[in-house]
Amino acid sequence: MSNLARFSISVESDLLEQFLALADKRSWRNRSEAIRDLMREALVREEWENDEEIVGTLTLVYDHHRRELSDRLTSIQHDHHELILSTLHVHLDHDNCLEVIAVRGRAAQVQQIADALLAVRGVKHGRLTATTLGRRI
Repeated sequence: MSNLARFSISVESDLLEQFLALADKRSWRNRSEAIRDLMREALVREEWENDEEIVGTLTLVYDHHRRELSDRLTSIQHDHHELILSTLHVHLDHDNCLEVIAVRGRAAQVQQIADALLAVRGVKHGRLTATTLGRRI
């Protein structure tokens, strides 16, 4: 870790109480760790809003019996091959598949492919989870 800087903050006691309950729920070891985590989260969100380069995963669950669904998902991924790092395909049961797609690119581009894949008829559930490359944090 780089040089540490100490600072103090003043907050209302009710807010502190709620924050400490959250810290306990998330198993942060101490207040400093909690604040650092929240600061990093804010910086990641800022990179997303500024359309900077991000990395992430797009997770999809779908019924592989749906006619041409797998072909449509693959076609969309090929159309955006420059954003796709890797794909993991898992057969969950006789009917359902899980696909985890590792992505990297500008935030808006990644969101665009995520929206396209999530909108395909037959996708039961999906979620984009994005993070930063860590250049600023």
